[in-house]
Amino acid sequence: MRYAIRPAVERDVPGIVTVESAAGRLPASGAVDFSERIRAAVADPGRLVLVAEGLGGPAVGDGCGVVGWAKTHYYDVGDGPAPAGHYLGGITVAADYRRRGVATAMTTSRLEWIWERADAAWYVVNARNSTSLALHQQWGFREVARGAAFHTVTFDGGEGVLLTAARPPS
Repeated sequence: MRYAIRPAVERDVPGIVTVESAAGRLPASGAVDFSERIRAAVADPGRLVLVAEGLGGPAVGDGCGVVGWAKTHYYDVGDGPAPAGHYLGGITVAADYRRRGVATAMTTSRLEWIWERADAAWYVVNARNSTSLALHQQWGFREVARGAAFHTVTFDGGEGVLLTAARPPS
């Protein structure tokens, strides 16, 4: 299955909601609030929201072309060991498109965007998410701290990991 990665636009929000819901990460009662937060992120020039659009393969849910999405965050103040800066945010890929390089492509694109703006990218993850921790090693992420919360993110099981990766030399 082929796909293309591109910046999200307002018309992608329903597809993002569908992908998030299909993955079991969004209860129906939270769809309106989630939609508004994603619309705000798409409109914010200090953040990047990407979509993976399926090309010629099965669509998710109501036939939308969005088969994955990812975002960045910018925090303008630090929070304990988590400094101000650009952070990789959530990423969700539809089940039929997993293990096909979609998450890797979206992460590479987000990191390129961050490194055009900053010397370091930041990332927080649940300490139990060994798949994500292993995936991010290819970009040079290294652990900085562990804690119960960083910025607005808390973790199931109680422990998260704060990581950073420096912009590669030109």
